[in-house]
Amino acid sequence: MSDAPLVLVVEDDENLRITLADNLEDEGYRVQAADGGRAALELAQRHPPDLVVLDIMLPDLDGYSVCKALRQAGSTAKILMLTARTLEDDVVQGFDAGADDYLAKPYRLRELLARIRALLRRGSASTPAPSALPGLVIDRDARTVGPAGGGTIELTRTEFDLLVFMVDHPGKALSRELILERVWGGDVVVDPRTVDNFISSLKRKLGWKAGCGYAFRAVRGVGYRLERDDH
Repeated sequence: MSDAPLVLVVEDDENLRITLADNLEDEGYRVQAADGGRAALELAQRHPPDLVVLDIMLPDLDGYSVCKALRQAGSTAKILMLTARTLEDDVVQGFDAGADDYLAKPYRLRELLARIRALLRRGSASTPAPSALPGLVIDRDARTVGPAGGGTIELTRTEFDLLVFMVDHPGKALSRELILERVWGGDVVVDPRTVDNFISSLKRKLGWKAGCGYAFRAVRGVGYRLERDDH
């Protein structure tokens, strides 16, 4: 049990917090719980978690602020946000804050547990050697991305995994379903539009515009393709 992943549950609703903590313990995880953002940050500092289940609506600091604070403090924990907000802007705000995934309330327990397993599994997977694109260096071992001349582009874990997957299949039309299976995990139920949100976020962060060398092309009715863009 001491080697089991440590999950931090951040939920101000006492019944939901206790129920989720109990179910996670039944699944074999170590669990710590907080009823607010500040308490969560204190717990995470004392006992760094492997994964955080983070509600957005909290009585003191909101989930976005907690997520940003964790990342600024150097936390590498996977962060799964729980939100009643499913508008694209709210979802993108969560990703920009450093979240790895989100799940809308009310959620099904089985789906939540599947998301947690998939996030933790991605963290334990072995990583290949560094690779590069013209003007962009991807170090898979260090999990960093930056311009060839130096510097770092801040990506979430999921954005990094998505970029690597696309880079590994240049010129190939990849369906949203395949991307979800390989990047999010086959046992996770995710709205296919989530891929669109992540692609938009990646393009913005990488600064990929016409003539930059590469582009994500939407393939109508299928998904996306990474291709050269020299125009």
